[in-house]
Amino acid sequence: MSEETPDQAEAAKPLLRVVNPDATPEEVAAIVAVFSAMSGGEAPPAPPRSQWNHPERMVRRTLPHGPGGWKASGLPR
Repeated sequence: MSEETPDQAEAAKPLLRVVNPDATPEEVAAIVAVFSAMSGGEAPPAPPRSQWNHPERMVRRTLPHGPGGWKASGLPR
């Protein structure tokens, strides 16, 4: 004799039960479509984090050395 775990019992329970025997398959499909549209789907992605206050910006980078180093120090990374 096998016993069901709570997860299996939850999976076996129907999500939608039609109580009106006169419902047509089209009506059932319409209500299922409405309910699935109301679910919202996946959660929106998290907004990208600002790099403005990233700890990496607080560390000074090594300045270029050698010929032309002073010129390279003012160029973008």
